[in-house]
Amino acid sequence: MLRGVFSIVGISTMRGRKRKLSSLLGAFLLLQMGLVMAQSTSKSSWKTLSGNPPAIIARGGFSGIFPDSSSAAYRFVYFASSEDTVQWCDVQLTKDGIGICLPDVILDNCTNIADFYPSGMTNYVVNGAPMRGWFSVDYNSSEISELSCKQAIYSRTDKFDYSNYPILHDIFYKQHNLSTRNFIISVSKQVVVNYVSSPEVGFLKSIAPRVSSKTKLIFRFLDETLRDPSTNQTYNSLLRNLTFVKTFASGILVPKNYIWPVSPDNYLLPPNTSVVTDAHKAGLEIYAADFANDNLFSYNYSFDPLAEYRSFIDNGEFSVDGVVSDFPITPSEAIGCFSNLNKSSTDHGKPVIISHYGASGDYPDCTDLAYQNAVSDGADIIDCPVQVTQDGILICMSSINLMDDTNVANTQFRSRVSVVPQIQSTPGIFTFNLTWDEIQNNIRPVISSPESYFKLTRNPRYKTAGNFMKLADFLAFAKARIYLEF
Repeated sequence: MLRGVFSIVGISTMRGRKRKLSSLLGAFLLLQMGLVMAQSTSKSSWKTLSGNPPAIIARGGFSGIFPDSSSAAYRFVYFASSEDTVQWCDVQLTKDGIGICLPDVILDNCTNIADFYPSGMTNYVVNGAPMRGWFSVDYNSSEISELSCKQAIYSRTDKFDYSNYPILHDIFYKQHNLSTRNFIISVSKQVVVNYVSSPEVGFLKSIAPRVSSKTKLIFRFLDETLRDPSTNQTYNSLLRNLTFVKTFASGILVPKNYIWPVSPDNYLLPPNTSVVTDAHKAGLEIYAADFANDNLFSYNYSFDPLAEYRSFIDNGEFSVDGVVSDFPITPSEAIGCFSNLNKSSTDHGKPVIISHYGASGDYPDCTDLAYQNAVSDGADIIDCPVQVTQDGILICMSSINLMDDTNVANTQFRSRVSVVPQIQSTPGIFTFNLTWDEIQNNIRPVISSPESYFKLTRNPRYKTAGNFMKLADFLAFAKARIYLEF
């Protein structure tokens, strides 16, 4: 989740004033080079507002692996992402008014500050919400320079924590006699800042006349029920008045579920909203946030982050103007390698696609739904592992042991367990222990989830969907449609 009251995108902040400025300028030049390259194409196939490819914005650098906003995270972007990737910096202010890049106004989740100042925990109200922890406004820049970044998301690796990386809410800061406005204006006088984003209308309005015309001001939408503290309007009401937003911003940044909402059980709610086309009609660019390969996204994408990105940039109807990602290498692939393929004159070849128990990532193995989905997804060959029942019927079943991918252990047939050393050393209930009628009428398939140990459960809404198939039914389905494999 993106946090912080306002952010600068396009800045890689380093220790030392001179290195700061050179890094800022470097990020700007990289961005401009990417835009020139994009504009050189004869005819754009992108449905962005400008016609250019969507921007790739690395949130806190490559924060999916390295600690967010650490120098290693920012440096790794240049090795593992497209050359025009924009660096994102969530700016926090220190007690002496220095801007630093950290993902949160509270420091204890993303740094080792508690080790240095164990009694420094305090309570503040930030945008109307009470918060407790170690805050940047209580420490000057020299004190914070002693700290190291650490990974703020505990499911990610901690191998890069505590390695002495240098650490690079406007109404909240005003309460402490600090001004993000003055800081941004000061920086923008020395270098060109590509983007400034904030969830506060008042802040963007106040800096608009004071920053370069080359700086894009991006209004950042938070949860629709929350209120912008400077206008007291909900973000939902502001979303319905994009012509007003256009008066002080050139673009908007929204959580991705503003565009493709999901149900409580994590499936897409069709159709997509009209927020992208509405923004473009208002003359606003629109950027989507909250992309992370290791976060649970909609089951419709079958755990494929490339498929998720393409639904935002290459769906035939619209394209967002940029994405904010913890893993910028993935949108780089989506944009550079996997988009607009059908509109390209390049010969991409045609590899043969062979199903694995049908579309077993979406439906239970070897069921009618799995095979139907495999064909609709474009499989060239569908497979049927042939097993035999007690009454000699040949069936398609991924395992001879029904306990692997069916609910047989929870039925009246659980007593038919046996050990067949020639097959396996552990007990099982095998296809030849039951007749076809017993299997067909009393047992349900169960979707295979090989990574369930890591809580990666496949398509739970259809966990037991579909029907088992006899080999004869499989052949009838496949005839004249597709190649077969046994």
